[in-house]
Amino acid sequence: MSDADAEGQAFGPNSPSWPSRLAELASEEPTPRRRELRRLADATRRVLHTMVMNGADAGTLAAAADALEAVADDLQHHAQPSQSIYEGFGEAATSGNPHGFFDHSPMLGVANPIAPPIVLRGVDERTMEGTATFGPAYEGPPGCVHGGYIAAAFDEVLGAVQSLSGQPGMTGTLVVRYRSPTPLHEPLRFTGRFEGVEGRKILTTGTLHAGDRLCAESEGTFISVDFGRMAELRSRRAEQQARRDDQT
Repeated sequence: MSDADAEGQAFGPNSPSWPSRLAELASEEPTPRRRELRRLADATRRVLHTMVMNGADAGTLAAAADALEAVADDLQHHAQPSQSIYEGFGEAATSGNPHGFFDHSPMLGVANPIAPPIVLRGVDERTMEGTATFGPAYEGPPGCVHGGYIAAAFDEVLGAVQSLSGQPGMTGTLVVRYRSPTPLHEPLRFTGRFEGVEGRKILTTGTLHAGDRLCAESEGTFISVDFGRMAELRSRRAEQQARRDDQT
């Protein structure tokens, strides 16, 4: 299957058995290009983690920097910054193209080296679960995940859950209560639940556990958005990038 064929498959909170479709996406065989993107992200992610706990001498670091600069220069020749393929969850859920989200999301993206990544699955029609193991690049307190990354992960998981409302929107408020230190290098479980709708507000709750221990709780309120507005945001993004391109 080509990338174009894969991107054309139906997806969204209004499609039949949406959590089941999510499971299908996770098990899909990636196209050759997407497979290599993920491999590149895995390698880059390893670099990010080893950089924060590395005692290499200056010569070794210089050689590594030279190699990475050469790779970056080569990839830059193929960059298309005005053709961003990443969409937020609400956009992906209604656009019929989830692959940009699941590959390139900053928290779930298996082809994004800054993502842990979180693996998301549907539990039922109101609940989703995300699992992740955070490495040393995400450290805050010694041996623990930085609280900012925990908040970002909740925003991503609850942002997915709110789409179960059938009226996905954008984050209005996010409240996180940290209950105990969240460990690095251990499997973590995020659980998000769609609680209901009040007008344009979509209400969600979430928990984070390390094993049986509660690490954090969250409440997210999302505001349903007219997707004509989403189209405007896409257009504005393209215009802003075009201006940046003209300045370089």
